[in-house]
Amino acid sequence: MSFDTLLYAHSGGVTAVINATAAAVIEAARAHPGRIGRVLAAHRGIGGILREALIDTGALDAAALTRLARTPGGAFGSCRFDLPREEGGTVMNRLFDVFDAHQVGWLLYNGGNGSMDAVARLQAEARRRGHPLQCIGVPKTVDNDIVGTDCCPGFGSAAKYLATSMLEAGLDIASMVGARGSVFVMEVMGRNTGWLAAATALAAGGDPDRPPHIVLVPEVAFDEDAFLARVRAVTERLGYCAITVSEGIRRADGGLIMEKSRDPRGYVQLGGAGSAVARMILERLGYKHHWAIPDYLQRAGGHWLSVVDREQAMAVGRAAVELALAGRGGTMPAIRRLQDAPYRWDLAPIETAPIANLERALPAGFVAADRLHVTAAACDYIRPLIAGEFVQPTRDGLPDYSPFDLPQVERRLPEWEG
Repeated sequence: MSFDTLLYAHSGGVTAVINATAAAVIEAARAHPGRIGRVLAAHRGIGGILREALIDTGALDAAALTRLARTPGGAFGSCRFDLPREEGGTVMNRLFDVFDAHQVGWLLYNGGNGSMDAVARLQAEARRRGHPLQCIGVPKTVDNDIVGTDCCPGFGSAAKYLATSMLEAGLDIASMVGARGSVFVMEVMGRNTGWLAAATALAAGGDPDRPPHIVLVPEVAFDEDAFLARVRAVTERLGYCAITVSEGIRRADGGLIMEKSRDPRGYVQLGGAGSAVARMILERLGYKHHWAIPDYLQRAGGHWLSVVDREQAMAVGRAAVELALAGRGGTMPAIRRLQDAPYRWDLAPIETAPIANLERALPAGFVAADRLHVTAAACDYIRPLIAGEFVQPTRDGLPDYSPFDLPQVERRLPEWEG
C-alpha cells in the first residue's frame, strides 16, 4: 500500500490566520507531486477523521487558495476532542483504520498545547504499530501559550484587534467624561495566561494617563482592595478609568472571579469576569460603568490582520510539510526570535512530547510590581507581532469572505458509532 496522502486538520479554537496556514500547507504539498498524491482536510478536526468526513482540497484552485489565505475562521471546521489515554483502544483503532483506508502517510495537526499532546501520542502509537504515519504539529492559538515557541500564529492579529479596540474605546470614554466619573471594562480571552490582556497595553503607548489604566491577568491573584483603590485614584485624576480583565482572573484562594458554566466532565466555560468587576466598581465606588466582551470578535478580525502574524502562520504551514516529508514525526516548527529591533525570526523543529499540555505564562518581568498592569518589557515583546496591515478586498463595503466549494471524498469504512 502506498501511503502518499497528506491529511490536514484544525483543532480547538480558530484564529484570523489559521486558514493562511491551511493554504500554505496545501500549496507546499502540491510542490511535491512525486511524493504526495492527495491532500485531504478533515471536516471539523479529529472528529471528522473519526467520522471519515474528509475534504478533497484538490477542488481549490490557485485563486481559491489565495482567497483562503486571507479568510478568518476555520474553513474546514474544527472541534475540541481529547484522545482517550488508553494505548490502542477503540478511538485509536478507528483513526488508524481511516488512515489505512485513505493511505494517509502524513497528518498535520494545527492546534495549541493540547493538540501537541495528540501529535505526540499519535506518533507514539504509529511507532508502536509499525505504521508509516508521520504526525506533525502545526502551532496556533490566540492565547500565545504554547511552550517552546516565541509566539503563536493567531496571537498577533488578536493582539492587534484588542489593542485597537482599547485605543478607540478609550478615545470614546475620554470624550464623555462627566462629574460622576466613568469606568470602562473590557474582558478578553485568557483562561490561565494574560498575553491578550497584556496586548491591550500597547494602546497606552507608555503613557500612564492613557487607557488601559489597569490590566488584570490570571498570573497574579486579584486583590479587590488594591484594585478599587487604583480605580478611585485614576478616576479622581482623569474623570474616567479604562480596565482590561482576563476572563480567568482568580482570587488569592484560587477561586475564579466568575465562570459561565461547567459541563459534566468538569470543563469550565469562562465568561463574566468583566461584568463582575464592573458590578464591584458600581457597588463599592458608585461610578457609571460600561463593560464589553469581544469574545469571538478578537480571534475573528480578518479585516485587521497583522502582516507579521500572517507571514508566520504561512511559514509554519510550509515548514510542517517539509518536516513531514523528512520523517520528523512528533515534532512542531517553532518560531524563534532572533532580534527585537528590527524584528527578525526563523523556525526550528522541536519535539511535541516534552511541551504537550504545558502552558507558557507571562514572565514575571512582564507583570508590573503593583500587579495591576504590565511592564514596558511586555509591550516591547508584543509590539513587533502586530506589525503591518493586510488590506482585504471588499464587496459592497464588506470584506469579501465568499464561501468555498469543499467536496468530501467517498467514505470507505462503516459509519463511526463512537
